[in-house]
Amino acid sequence: MILPIVAYGHPILKKVAADITPDYPELKAFIETMWETMYACEGMGLAAPQVNRSIRIFVIDLTPHAEDLPVGTQLKRIFINPHIITEEGEEWPFNEGCLSIPEIHEEVMRKPAIRIKYVDEQFVEHDELYDDVMARVIQHEYDHLEGILFVDRLSPLRKIMLKRKLSDLVQGKFKPKYKMTFAPIAKGKK
Repeated sequence: MILPIVAYGHPILKKVAADITPDYPELKAFIETMWETMYACEGMGLAAPQVNRSIRIFVIDLTPHAEDLPVGTQLKRIFINPHIITEEGEEWPFNEGCLSIPEIHEEVMRKPAIRIKYVDEQFVEHDELYDDVMARVIQHEYDHLEGILFVDRLSPLRKIMLKRKLSDLVQGKFKPKYKMTFAPIAKGKK
């Protein structure tokens, strides 16, 4: 089942997501649905708040995009209850987009190396290091669990320049390529 993507302006995207326990209801089915949704929308990653669940889960699969990424950038993984422990190095720019903010891509500054702790779908603990594009995608999805969107990381001037596009998105004044859920205030304003 493919779920609608929550659009920019929806309050769930600004909430800090909660950790879950192994007995979370229908977890396996939810994870499968996240994979299906991400692939259908042609994303590299998808966080639970983007499908209207404020829980600490995200999925990533860079392999379908490998030809557009640096050699060796292969990662397909489920991150449950992730917490970034460290971010290191000199920040570098990279053009980012987001399924919740379609049609907008911007240069975002992030640190190139991270250490992250999380559990997988069997609730086995992991403590891993990532760098380059893999770190970047993890940081982007992780931000969703912290209530942060990539546009929140832009300069004040850049945010002003995007204000109209973001306002149109909140109001549903565009034609998304996939099903979306808008903030309650935007219903009926497509």
